[in-house]
Amino acid sequence: MEESTALAALGALSHESRLAAFRQLVQAGPEGMSVGELRERLDLPPATLTAHLNVLRNAGLVHDQREGRVIRVRAHYVQMNALLAYLTENCCGGVETCAPACAPRPKGASR
Repeated sequence: MEESTALAALGALSHESRLAAFRQLVQAGPEGMSVGELRERLDLPPATLTAHLNVLRNAGLVHDQREGRVIRVRAHYVQMNALLAYLTENCCGGVETCAPACAPRPKGASR
């Protein structure tokens, strides 16, 4: 991943509502969710959610698909994983023994 792509993704996630939307879509899994369902879960006005989704879409973090009258939004897992790989590619200077220190922790667990 190029630095400019990483910066766009991090910038997109740097807003509370966009981060919440992206996390909801990641939790929804590959099937994603309708824009209406996402709007209800986040309790955002339609125009506000549309603006936030446009930022996430432009950063390559989400994609959508029209299904009749419904627009289904999905997290773009390839881009998410590329961002995580970019952020951790030089973890501990590449030493293999630091892998457990870099592994994600369950919510609420301390390091």
